[in-house]
Amino acid sequence: MHSHHVIDSPLGKLRLSLACDALTALCFLEGAPLPDAAPADFATPLLRRARAQLQAYFSGAAMAFDLPLRPQGTPFQQTVWRALQTVPAGQTISYAQLAQRLGLPASHARAVGAAVGRNPLLIVVPCHRIVGHDGALTGYAAGLPRKQALLDLERAATVSAKSATLRRLLAV
Repeated sequence: MHSHHVIDSPLGKLRLSLACDALTALCFLEGAPLPDAAPADFATPLLRRARAQLQAYFSGAAMAFDLPLRPQGTPFQQTVWRALQTVPAGQTISYAQLAQRLGLPASHARAVGAAVGRNPLLIVVPCHRIVGHDGALTGYAAGLPRKQALLDLERAATVSAKSATLRRLLAV
């Protein structure tokens, strides 16, 4: 059974799609919610976990997600989406670098880019961390301003976490 739920975020409404015990899609809604997307009542444990982890992410308290995921895609897309999850928060790599991480030549950047562009789990599978070969922001299903905002959020949270660790070490 599939269900769709809408939650608010600082960057706009998010639509979460669930199938039984896993998150299958997460996207930003433009305008009014789709007819089959109800406001989330957080009745299920998975929905509560997803909401809590997204709130922690947007507050800068946590940059990683621990949710059961079941995105639908080809084996190649699944491989690319798993690789996206290895790019640390606040950092970026190019499509060519991602291809090389997968053991492919840099010339496969377009194929990798196409798979990145089909990522159904925005934010949780961090496709916003992939940039052009020159470091420029390119393509993001939710728009480049949101891609920049997500990267800015992650960089600020990463700097804040490093500063807190340094303060603790200096206090010892």
